[in-house]
Amino acid sequence: MLWAGLAFLYVPMLILVIYSFNASKLVTVWGGWSTKWYGTLLENEQILDSVGTSLRIAFFSASMALILGTMAAFVMARFRHSWGKMTLSNMISAPLVMPDVIIGLSLLLLFVHMADTIGWPTDRGMTTVWIAHSTFCSAYVAVVVSSRLREMDRSIEEAALDLGATPLQSFFLITVPVIAPSLIAGWLLAFSLSLDDLVIASFTSGPGATTLPMVVFSSVRLGVSPQINALATLIILAVSTTALLAWYLARRSEKRQKLQMRQADLQMQPA
Repeated sequence: MLWAGLAFLYVPMLILVIYSFNASKLVTVWGGWSTKWYGTLLENEQILDSVGTSLRIAFFSASMALILGTMAAFVMARFRHSWGKMTLSNMISAPLVMPDVIIGLSLLLLFVHMADTIGWPTDRGMTTVWIAHSTFCSAYVAVVVSSRLREMDRSIEEAALDLGATPLQSFFLITVPVIAPSLIAGWLLAFSLSLDDLVIASFTSGPGATTLPMVVFSSVRLGVSPQINALATLIILAVSTTALLAWYLARRSEKRQKLQMRQADLQMQPA
C-alpha cells in the first residue's frame, strides 16, 4: 500500500516531466520530442517576473515569520501557565486550522480599512502580500520551534547564566545553536508555504504584484499550456536538487561526527 501511494503521487509528476518535452501544442496529444517550450518559457516575461516576485516575497516572508514565530515559541514554551499564555497559544494555533479564504478576506478588509483611515497602504502589492504571508507563516514556525524548545535541556542555559553570561549571550551562544535545526526547518516551511500560496496572495495582492501560483492558475483556467509543464519540470528539478544536496550534507556531517566520536573513544582508551 505504501508503494501504491508513492506511485500515485510520483507517477503523474513523471508524466508531466515527459510531456514537457512534447512538440505538440496540445498537452494531451504526443507530437514527438522537443525542447522548444523551455525556450518559449524563458522568453515569457510575465512568468519570469512572477517567479522573481514570488521568490522575493517568500524569502522576506520566511525571514520575518522566523523572527515572529521564534518569539511566539518562547512565550508558548517558557512562560508560566496563565490565561494570557493560553490565549496567545490559541491565537497562534488558529491560522493552522482556519481556511485560507477567511484569512485572505479578513486581511483584505483590514488593508482597505487602513487605507481609508490612515491612508496606508495606498495600493496593494508586494508589501501587503509580505505582511499577509509573514503573519500566516508565523504560526507554523512557532509550532516547529516550540516543540524543540520543550525538549531542550534548560540546565545548559542555567549553567551559562551561573558562569556570568547575560541572558542575551546565553540565547545566542547556547539556545540558538541547540534549536538551529528547528529554525532552519521553520524557515524552509515558511518559504514553501509562501511560495505555494494562492488564495491569500489573490486577496492581498494588486496589479503590480502577481505571484507565480496566480499566473499558473490563470493560465490553467484557459487551458493547460506546454509552458506550464516546462515550468513545473524546472521546479521539480530545483526541489529535487535541493533535497539531494541537503541529504548529502546531512549524511556527510553525520559521518564526520561518528568519526570524531570514534577518535575520541580511541584517545580515551589506555595505551
